[in-house]
Amino acid sequence: MNDTDHLQPKRQRPPLPPRVHADSIVLVNTGQGKGKSTAAFGTAIRAIARGWDVAVVQFIKSGNWRTGEEQVLRQLGAHWWALGDGFSWDSENLGESQARAVAAWEHTTRLLAAGDHQVVVLDEITYPMNWDWIAISEVTTAIRQRNTAVTVICTGRQAPQPLIDIADTVTEMREVKHALRRGIRARRGIDY
Repeated sequence: MNDTDHLQPKRQRPPLPPRVHADSIVLVNTGQGKGKSTAAFGTAIRAIARGWDVAVVQFIKSGNWRTGEEQVLRQLGAHWWALGDGFSWDSENLGESQARAVAAWEHTTRLLAAGDHQVVVLDEITYPMNWDWIAISEVTTAIRQRNTAVTVICTGRQAPQPLIDIADTVTEMREVKHALRRGIRARRGIDY
């Protein structure tokens, strides 16, 4: 292969294993780059367009943020629970933040078991997992034992290896450049 092969259109389909049916899958969007939640919400919109029921549980973002994605997904019929209280560095009481994450996880276990939603987005779940607020083994067990109709999408930086191990698809977002690093504030309609 030479250095310019990627500049030419492929003439043959890459080899793939034989196709199998899966009732549901686990996706993980992780990495230091922007777009982890955005990608999950895009998939949620795709699922709703196919007539599927969707639930979103946010572990960090609070219900006071009123993000654009929450607004549109609620309008489209998604069930939405923003159960966090914001960024950890803004928290006045990390004990309360932890309690909120634990409550969000308890709610999530019921969603995963019930099977009422074909897609459940666990937005920013990696943070409470990495902070030992929610046991990683408990999360991976609940995801493995979920109702077979439930596809799970997990987002957040530094996804723990056990979560990556049970996932069917893992995408790592890599920051190449970010406006924030130049001091540009987050913009409504672009960042939230």
